[in-house]
Amino acid sequence: MTGSDTTAYSTARTVEDFTRNLQAVNTRIGAALQRAGREPGEVRLLPVSKTVDEDRLRVAAAAGCTMFGENKVQEAMRKWRNLSDLDVEWSVIGHLQTNKAKDVAEFAAEFQALDNPRAAAALDRRLQALGRQLDVYVQVNTSGEESKYGLAPDDVIPFLKTLPAYTALRVRGLMTIAVFSIDPERVRPCFRLLRSLRDQARDLDLIGPGELSMGMSGDYELAIAEGSTCVRVGQAIFGARPTPDSQYWPGN
Repeated sequence: MTGSDTTAYSTARTVEDFTRNLQAVNTRIGAALQRAGREPGEVRLLPVSKTVDEDRLRVAAAAGCTMFGENKVQEAMRKWRNLSDLDVEWSVIGHLQTNKAKDVAEFAAEFQALDNPRAAAALDRRLQALGRQLDVYVQVNTSGEESKYGLAPDDVIPFLKTLPAYTALRVRGLMTIAVFSIDPERVRPCFRLLRSLRDQARDLDLIGPGELSMGMSGDYELAIAEGSTCVRVGQAIFGARPTPDSQYWPGN
């Protein structure tokens, strides 16, 4: 399933809706792992809650969601504050402007879109002041599309070599957004490239556990076949968004 018609996803509003959708996604994750000869539990599901209102997030939490992924820092921080009574964590998965580093350092449990030295330095400085550490993934532009953020593949290893200087950042792995296509053979190379870069970084002891955050609602099964350890799924859990997913990327 790649580049599927996400308008087919119905909006989840009740605990039963969310429970059903989560079970369906987890079943497909399990089947994809089995097909790939991998062990159960090797992939973490990150529900992506961008644009989803807070009342529905409360219902999703009641259905078992313990972490939400958000693209925009301002939206994520508002939700963090207003839902502070819930036992949930927040993952920032969108591009970071350095003037928002203070906010991310305050509330995020992880940041999946690190792609430049200025952001690394700003996050580290803010985290040090708060006495916190933050799990980070380095974002790679594996599709070569100008509309997407992320490091060019050739810049990944040099960038990773600079990160030990930022002791508040715990480098967990790499992240990418594959090309949107219904053709698996266009999507697959993005995932394979990220895995190859991870393997190079692991050989150089630059990347901690070397996790791979790749795969979304339309392509997560293919990503799992290529080694993903974290899939970022929004519409298959929450329901279709009113505009295409690409409209929520910063820069579009």
